[in-house]
Amino acid sequence: MMQTVKVRLYPNATMRRILAQLCDYRRYCWNQGLATWNAMYDSSQILADKKLRPTARKVRDELVANKQDWQYQLSARCLQLAITDLGKAWQNFFDQSLPDWGKPHFKSKKAPRQGFKTDRAKIVNGRLRLDKPHGTKVWYDISFRGARHLTGTLKVVSIYRENGTYWASLPFDVAVKLHPSLKPVR
Repeated sequence: MMQTVKVRLYPNATMRRILAQLCDYRRYCWNQGLATWNAMYDSSQILADKKLRPTARKVRDELVANKQDWQYQLSARCLQLAITDLGKAWQNFFDQSLPDWGKPHFKSKKAPRQGFKTDRAKIVNGRLRLDKPHGTKVWYDISFRGARHLTGTLKVVSIYRENGTYWASLPFDVAVKLHPSLKPVR
């Protein structure tokens, strides 16, 4: 069973700067991915060739092949998860029954909420530990309040900034103990 807890993060000045960079990098990856996706989609429509239709893998491979030097200083998982989310957004575009139906749009730097995702976060000694990118020398765990008593496997963590305050959504895969007389549903 999944249990998600929203907690407030208290990063130090170094980690604040790094979290801001990761939020900006996620937005950059999304926008670059969306531009690439739109170009691939338009060319597949013009040429009427289904083999040219974009997929999350094709777009991700294109962005990785054209990476700039500065991008290697940031987490590669940020790019991969941004493109995965972009692929889901495009799938949702073709399903009009969804409540937030619409074509994916570019992210703005001026949006009040900025964020990124990582699937390599851990909770160590009551603090949130993010994956350390290659070449980074100074790295700290981030303190937070609440959810210290939760146990289970931590899944994809969403970290976002609203009004200068950092928050994290911590989804845990928690084992459910059933009463001995109950049978698990398959």
